[in-house]
Amino acid sequence: MDSALVYARGKTLFAPSIAIPASKWHPLPAGKTMPVALSFFMKYGYFILFFWVMTEQIGVPIPSAPLLITAGTLTATHRLNLPLVLIAIVLGCLASDTTWYFMGKRYGGAVVRLLCRLSMESNTCVKKTEGYFTRNGERALLLAKFIPGLGTVAAPIAGQTGMPLHLFLTYDAIGALLWALAFTLGGRFFGDFLKHHPDAFPSVTHVAGIVFVLLLIGFLIYRFSRQRAFIKEMRTARLEPDELKTMLDNGQQVYIVDLRHPLDYLPDPRTLPGAILYTPDKLVEHTDTIPRDRDVVLFCTCPSEATAAKMALTLRKMGVYRVRPLRGGFDEWKRLGFPLEEIPEAATAVTTQS
Repeated sequence: MDSALVYARGKTLFAPSIAIPASKWHPLPAGKTMPVALSFFMKYGYFILFFWVMTEQIGVPIPSAPLLITAGTLTATHRLNLPLVLIAIVLGCLASDTTWYFMGKRYGGAVVRLLCRLSMESNTCVKKTEGYFTRNGERALLLAKFIPGLGTVAAPIAGQTGMPLHLFLTYDAIGALLWALAFTLGGRFFGDFLKHHPDAFPSVTHVAGIVFVLLLIGFLIYRFSRQRAFIKEMRTARLEPDELKTMLDNGQQVYIVDLRHPLDYLPDPRTLPGAILYTPDKLVEHTDTIPRDRDVVLFCTCPSEATAAKMALTLRKMGVYRVRPLRGGFDEWKRLGFPLEEIPEAATAVTTQS
């Protein structure tokens, strides 16, 4: 028997219960060796997929797509089993998502803001994901993992809104399966090419490994640079809570806008004195009603006042120049013991429906 064929078989491990016909094996060309990383992945692929996906879904910004595509490629050459690959991915998603579901159920919006900070998408994460989930309910879980910023925070939002556990697990599992199929089947098509052209396998795997590393590094650098630039721009404009308190004590007319999502009112249905309740999209719609002859202060509960800062920049582009975000938002104002007033139920209903 060809020594190269024996080597390829000897380096490939499968679950003992899975029988692979000899006709399905594809030998490595003579004189070619398999990359160490790929050999390791083929040996422990299911465990790697489970822990990698679980880590990403926990909130660590490491992209899973290249790994899923690689796994799909190896299923075409029968070095990994497609059903087991899908099971590992779905279980990895459910392990992390269920944890965040219970965390969201217990701690509410604080968990969502933490995950947005970890995902390095805090400038849009909180409001975009809460709004999407409010509009679509449990159906949001079906496509959540395809939408940047929503995949991780959908689970705690589901817990925060009181979605039944069995309903959450059903929709979350289906959504995870759809996400897994999209990438693994893409890799499968590529693997079919390699199956019919085995001579290209070693070269392609070396190039794919390099491309994977470069994409991962580029992804992290891009997200970090984008976040730093936004924070730097925002810090130059924000207003200190002490300054706002002094302005109110002196009787200055200040137009204060509460940009929080209606879900954020649940743990503490209070707001700053005289604040107007607007979601970001409604504030843009009512730009004409914002006074130009006084200071406008925006606040939220987002990490680093991200939503308030973004809306401040948006309003300036629309001609509202005396606008600033409040540093620390509602949480900092509350921590300092400054006065708060109850939100009328009618005002909450109008904010939710308008």
